[in-house]
Amino acid sequence: MTDPSESEGAFRNRCANTARTLAPLVGYFISRISFEAFNEDDSLEITLREGPSKPDVVISLSGLYYATVSKPPEISGCFVDEISLAHLPRTPHPWPEGAAGRVGRFDGLSELAWLQIIGPAEVDVIAAIVTVYTAMSDDEASADERV
Repeated sequence: MTDPSESEGAFRNRCANTARTLAPLVGYFISRISFEAFNEDDSLEITLREGPSKPDVVISLSGLYYATVSKPPEISGCFVDEISLAHLPRTPHPWPEGAAGRVGRFDGLSELAWLQIIGPAEVDVIAAIVTVYTAMSDDEASADERV
């Protein structure tokens, strides 16, 4: 997601498009979080589910610079109250408030994306690559089978 040969603003535009894709996911539930920290490219995947009439969504982040997940132990279902994705530009451009303390900035640090999910569980991730996969809803899949 951060190829140096990309045109100026391409990563920022992808972050904005991804943020628009994620915005309607308020009300979804976090059904799974998977974290890989010991291979060549650290990764975190978050699976969100709303129900059979809405598609499942997987948010895949890799090239992790910062990741925290907090959840009260007694919670079995974690709904999404807020979800956002912000572009974190290269220096000398400023970062949004709250992002600076999470990752040390230096010349040569690539553009990054900052994902925040807020609800009973909170997910806070800064990564170099963000991909969103949207499945077909159960209702859409059953309609396709009838065709």
